[in-house]
Amino acid sequence: MAGVTTGIRRRHRRDCPEADSPQPRCRCSWEASAGSGHGPRLRKTFRTLAEARSWRVDAEKQLRSGLVTPGVAPKIREAAAALLDGMRDGSIRNRSGHRYKPSAIRSYDEALNAHILPHLGARRLTDVKRRDVQALADRLVGQGKKASTVRNAILPLRVVYRRAVRDGIVAVNPCATIDLPARDEEPRDAPSWEAAHKTLDAMTGSKQALWATALLAGLRKGELRGLEWRHVDLARGVLRVEQAMDARGTIIPPKSRAGRRTVPLPRALRVILREQHLRNRHSRYAFGHGDRPYPNHITSEGGIGLHDCRHAYASYAIAAGVNIKTLSAYMGHSSITVTIDRYGHLLPGNEAEAARLLDRYFDGGDAHGDAQHR
Repeated sequence: MAGVTTGIRRRHRRDCPEADSPQPRCRCSWEASAGSGHGPRLRKTFRTLAEARSWRVDAEKQLRSGLVTPGVAPKIREAAAALLDGMRDGSIRNRSGHRYKPSAIRSYDEALNAHILPHLGARRLTDVKRRDVQALADRLVGQGKKASTVRNAILPLRVVYRRAVRDGIVAVNPCATIDLPARDEEPRDAPSWEAAHKTLDAMTGSKQALWATALLAGLRKGELRGLEWRHVDLARGVLRVEQAMDARGTIIPPKSRAGRRTVPLPRALRVILREQHLRNRHSRYAFGHGDRPYPNHITSEGGIGLHDCRHAYASYAIAAGVNIKTLSAYMGHSSITVTIDRYGHLLPGNEAEAARLLDRYFDGGDAHGDAQHR
């Protein structure tokens, strides 16, 4: 058939009336094959010609790289390495067709090396069964891991197998039907300003400045460690989040596109940062020493964890009347939906507030003004 790529052919049903036509218009499937002319080949059937062509291009690339051998499935560690390489160079995209965020790639890499590869890395894709993946998930639960940790540990393996099924390397995804613990996302109670202020008063120097910035500007741990003085404008009362630092001390982009942002500095924080700048102005990093950043190991203080400070910042901002859209931008959330999901329970507008507003309306307090806007 004219225009059809080599290695792709029609697979007509036995009863297809168009089978002998030079330009069939039937809805029969397409078979794509990849490999050399001698020996076994990779084969897979598709509903459309476009799908067959796309698969064949990827399969030929994998054959040339040595990742896939016809008749022999790659090992988990080989497939995982290919996945991470493709995520980094952009050739492998997420389900929305966008490049994976640096934070997602780091998360996949950490989960694979910490949980998947030590137990399953040497196994071939075709050798891993559902019971193997379930046993791994159960082991993590038994170790007391949080539900989110267990789910994030299995996620990269799901992606590896989803691609393997698509490419015809395996027929079944062993991650598809495993039992995982329920999500442990619940509204968090932020520390009160009194408790936070007491904790800050017990600190001095760079330590106090870092924790104050976490509490009063809402920066993440990596953003705090990567903050440089060139990103802090004390005259204007703002700081710019332009980068972050991972646990290895490597400068990386912010967590997402929205993570690159400008954050206002409250007066109390400006005072602390001015003092920090006077004693630390020759340092590259706002909270480090010389070219050395602040240590990665940061323990809780006064019963308050560093991530609790971020929740505290959100609660303080909402209590002060900062609108949710603005707060979402200051916190660097990817969308306002994330902010509402996490902090919506702190927003004004509960039952008592709603009743008060309705009482004012029915008593005539706002009736004239509201009538003009109806």
